Amino acid sequence: MKVAVIGATGMVGNIMLEVLAERNFPITTLIPVASERSVGKKINYKGAAFTVIGMQEAVNLKPDIAIFSAGGNTSLTWAPKFAEVGTTVIDNSSAWRMDASKKLIVPEINASELTKDDKIIANPNCSTIQLVMTLAPLHKKYGIKRLIVSTYQSITGTGVKAVQQLEDEYNGVDGNKAYPHQIHKNALPHCDVFEANGYTKEEMKLVREPQKILNDRSIAITATAVRIPVVGGHSESVNIEFENHFTVDEVRAILQNTDGITVQDDVDNNLYPMPIYAQGKDDVFVGRVRRDESQENSLNLWIVSDNLRKGAATNAVQIAEYLITHKLV
Repeated sequence: MKVAVIGATGMVGNIMLEVLAERNFPITTLIPVASERSVGKKINYKGAAFTVIGMQEAVNLKPDIAIFSAGGNTSLTWAPKFAEVGTTVIDNSSAWRMDASKKLIVPEINASELTKDDKIIANPNCSTIQLVMTLAPLHKKYGIKRLIVSTYQSITGTGVKAVQQLEDEYNGVDGNKAYPHQIHKNALPHCDVFEANGYTKEEMKLVREPQKILNDRSIAITATAVRIPVVGGHSESVNIEFENHFTVDEVRAILQNTDGITVQDDVDNNLYPMPIYAQGKDDVFVGRVRRDESQENSLNLWIVSDNLRKGAATNAVQIAEYLITHKLV
């Protein structure tokens, strides 16, 4: 099994290598790939050193699987070239997510849609993944009519430059800026670029992607995405209006019995999800489960997950595992 990791020297790429190692993914040949400025660098995988190569050289090696985390433009250019030589691409950028010909996959929800013909598979947005992991079993049981989502997103979702900005501001250093404003001791209602409708691109991902993954365009969704000076993961306040009646105890039971979800909901003992505890873990953590007393058939939830793991690297690796297990590569 020849596996290429595109963007191997980046923040998510590093986590991908960690997850591949942790899960003992069956790699016979690892092919670390990055931009020209990183070609020739060494990366470590399971105690061995590997040399980073360029894109065309990687295509020539015809890997079985290529996991991309190198930005949308890179994916648009190079994913088809890998697919042409028979490689199955799992892409972590936004490039292919809303392409009608491409599958948008969270393995616990819709991996069964995949076939051998799917040569470019889209990994959803990080904030989408933790949201739909929680929504899917509830939608199946009660039918979701409307969602109001407010996110509180880690700076790691922006990348290394954002982490450096926070560290610089914390230490009183005037360095390079990833954001148009200070992030230390602040909250920016500005994730990604603004679109013509006044919403950011990140907010519109939260509107469009869940509908595609859950295969239900009738769900009404609105979102506000906020960047906060946190490293450990993304948090989401979610208000759900269901089509049908529910009980809070039943909702908790459903979530407790859903693979990949950990319920932390004991307010008497101050137990609820927080990014400081989600960091480095693969589960999606759900708490503050309570009825919305202002609206019939409505529920409030608090959802937290490590955006670099389940929100990116782990989900991509799980897709690759599914492909191997079901002999689709």
